Amino acid sequence: MSATPPASSPREPLLLDVEGMKCGGCVRAVEQRLLQTAGVRQASVNLLTRTAWVDLEPRVEGPDGSAVDPLPALLGSLEGLGFHARLRPLEPEPASQRERRQAEQWWRHWRQLLVALLLLLVSGLGHLADAGRLTWGGPWPLLGSPWFHALVATLALAFPGRPILVRGVRSALAGVPGMDTLVGLGVASAYLSSLVGWLWPASGWPCYFNEPVMLLGFVLTGRFLEERARYRTGRAIEELGALQPEHALLLLGDDPPRQVRVGGLRPGDRLRLLPGDRVPVDGVVLEGRSRVDASSLTGESRPQAVEPGSELAAGLLNLESSLVLEVRRSGADSAIARIVCLVERAQARKAPIQGLADRVAGRFTLVVLLLALATLLFWWLWGCRHWPEVLTMGAAVGHGAHGHGALAHGGGAAGTPFSLGLQLAIAVLVVACPCALGLATPTAITVGSGLAARSGLLFRGGDAIETASRLEAVLFDKTGTLTIGRPLVTAVRVLGADPGSPAEAAAAAGLVQLAASLEQHSRHPLAHAVLQEAQCRGLPLLAVSEARTLPGDGVQGLVEGSGLVRVGRLEWLTRLGVGAEPAATVLQQELEADGATLLAVAAEARLLGLLAVADRPRADAAATVSHLRRLGLRLGLLSGDRRASVEDLGRRLGLRPEELAWELRPEQKLERLLLAHGRGAVAMVGDGINDAPALAAADLGIAVGTGTQIAQESAALVVMGEGLDGIVRALEIARRTMAKVRQNLAWAFGYNLVVLPIAAGALLPGFGLSLSPELAALLMAFSSITVVGNALLLQGLPTDPAP
Repeated sequence: MSATPPASSPREPLLLDVEGMKCGGCVRAVEQRLLQTAGVRQASVNLLTRTAWVDLEPRVEGPDGSAVDPLPALLGSLEGLGFHARLRPLEPEPASQRERRQAEQWWRHWRQLLVALLLLLVSGLGHLADAGRLTWGGPWPLLGSPWFHALVATLALAFPGRPILVRGVRSALAGVPGMDTLVGLGVASAYLSSLVGWLWPASGWPCYFNEPVMLLGFVLTGRFLEERARYRTGRAIEELGALQPEHALLLLGDDPPRQVRVGGLRPGDRLRLLPGDRVPVDGVVLEGRSRVDASSLTGESRPQAVEPGSELAAGLLNLESSLVLEVRRSGADSAIARIVCLVERAQARKAPIQGLADRVAGRFTLVVLLLALATLLFWWLWGCRHWPEVLTMGAAVGHGAHGHGALAHGGGAAGTPFSLGLQLAIAVLVVACPCALGLATPTAITVGSGLAARSGLLFRGGDAIETASRLEAVLFDKTGTLTIGRPLVTAVRVLGADPGSPAEAAAAAGLVQLAASLEQHSRHPLAHAVLQEAQCRGLPLLAVSEARTLPGDGVQGLVEGSGLVRVGRLEWLTRLGVGAEPAATVLQQELEADGATLLAVAAEARLLGLLAVADRPRADAAATVSHLRRLGLRLGLLSGDRRASVEDLGRRLGLRPEELAWELRPEQKLERLLLAHGRGAVAMVGDGINDAPALAAADLGIAVGTGTQIAQESAALVVMGEGLDGIVRALEIARRTMAKVRQNLAWAFGYNLVVLPIAAGALLPGFGLSLSPELAALLMAFSSITVVGNALLLQGLPTDPAP
């Protein structure tokens, strides 16, 4: 990353990898610290992927007024909180390096699981030995020795438990206590009270060294399972990254192809692509004809034919024959790299619904600490005096109270008011689960956005997914959106010529030649249609001078051999004094009835004829409109085209007359959007180029069949490929995703509201029920795993629109 970008250059948002976050409280602390850093406009942190999305001001000034790079300040401020952060590299990570890194991580996680299971085994055998159920010889007497369990507990806290204790203390000292603070305090309290009770029996403090060991074992086991589930939610990015191969066959003159690393390729290099190979970079076909499978990128199941001149994106699969490619873009500039970057940033940007959970999670740890302290004081100083039978219940439910120097086990083994209060306070600390609050939304958003990306649907972030789930209306542009965007000349009519005669055919060719010669100086889509017709007829273009385009009317200029020629709307030519015969009006009505757009051609104030240009609807446009209507959405078509053309398309697609609008200027489209805003969230579907203002003004801008660069600039959702059915899939995925978010949030809030009072002893006086610290640790792990597992159910849902 450059140290000091120019003041005028826009800054790309940063994506940071942040290590050490464990719960929603950590997320809230990281976000607040980022927002307090100079130059940061917005910040969004994802607990699941442990990333931070940071939007910066265009220019950040230092004390002397010079431009500075804010990245060191960002990383330093997070380091001060105890979170190590680094900038996500721009270049995609090679597959071999990614696999090696993942293997190392999983080996570390498996070691953690083995340690956790060993701790659970030792503490469980200690419970059985102390209860008298292991009375035979061998090592079992050792398991009943208090000094042995004291040694095991000390080693457990000093080695596998040390990271939890250190992070808990650091976050508490930084003023942002989190999950590690709660777990560390619970484990340390059980250990210290056992140590005091063992070394100083007269104190009457409980002595249960097995408790911190078992607590730590359950916590580490739960974190392994949670990490495993988290990995499954983020596999979409791994699968997308795996689409780009590491090596390619480089052509050097007449020499045989050489295998080289993709990262070393540069624009202009020539590659050999064999059948069965994936396209390693963005390139253009120089030689060969084949078919490619684009389903991995666009969701399009039908193979596409390619020939010399066809552009191919990285990640496509070559199916039939060998091709020669010229590299256009590689590395971070390739299509697959940009898609991965978009998905990563989308997963880092949270949905607005997560704001409530983050605000609660930010204060949740402090509330739990106060509740644990209140629980200890209540049962120690007052509860046991008011309900003395709870101590008897505790002895009956647990494994019994023990004398001096003995070990006490189980949540109910409380011989004194203080020991009961301490056990319940530890259970409160351990059973609380801010992790579930922090994971409720990002798990579902990550799985949903990954599922969408595999179908060729790119959401900009969780906010876009949430907006898509609550849409009330969808408005469409016409050209390039509901139609294929490539108009064709469908009819040529010459005035004064006998239909079907040789003279009429020659005059029609001359009419097309005149129009194409003039339209070569225009970039209008209709001009391309005329030029394509001239090319198909093999007509050479004539020399043109003084060409001039009049927006909204047409083109005029001096054409060799014909004088002043005008091509455009018939009404425009009439205003200029070009005589229109009655036959021209009849032809106009006849051609416009079929939905065509007319181009009138005139030379020296004389009307020569008419060209009919029509744009075909997309093959799945009618089915998409029908699906969206069944979803209960209001529909509309906003077009700048003529009324006849818009009404004809509306009839073909099943749109109602009141849903159509024609001859709209860009500002009028924006007015229509603003009017629709008052009746709920509105999506605007366009081609992502000419419709950028409307896409930006809508609640949800949807770009169809466009590149990812347009998506970054204007659209909140990009539907890749040439089909419209992806809109339906995207909206259904969004609705299912937000349903999972609401389920997860209900579970996270409900779990804590239910188990915290139980852990504090609310059911102890009336029912004799309480949570042991071990069971509390198990429930805490189960709560986080449930949230992640529920989000993973999204992966099993079909992504095809319902019939």
